[in-house]
Amino acid sequence: MSTTGKVITWSSVIVVLGLAIFIFFKFCFVYSEGVNEGDINYFQKEGFIFKTYEGKMIQTGLKSVKDKGSIQSNEFKFSVVSEEVAKQLNEGSNVGVKLHWKRYLGTLPWRGNSQFIVDSVYTSGSASSKVVTPVPPVEL
Repeated sequence: MSTTGKVITWSSVIVVLGLAIFIFFKFCFVYSEGVNEGDINYFQKEGFIFKTYEGKMIQTGLKSVKDKGSIQSNEFKFSVVSEEVAKQLNEGSNVGVKLHWKRYLGTLPWRGNSQFIVDSVYTSGSASSKVVTPVPPVEL
């Protein structure tokens, strides 16, 4: 094989490897995870080709120091992949909930419109909080 052929081959390998690493970190790597608590504002199934569950949760909290004692509400937009978690959210729409989520750096059409993917639901409140078993993630 000539020197030009080797350069083209190695360049191609480096480009493909770099692209694979980029795709992994953009769409498959869990950047962060956490729990948010609040009231579900809306939850619906939407999409043209890929039907995904999308929702918005309202979180109340204290405002900044300059407006002491005032209350503000924050919106948390999320997507749900699992039918089981979606069913639990539909059933508990009038109850405060805690949502465990994973954040990805990019969105995929079959995973939803949000970077935040909810994988389990907890009822909010007292010590009798019901923990819902997390659903295993969907493989690409």
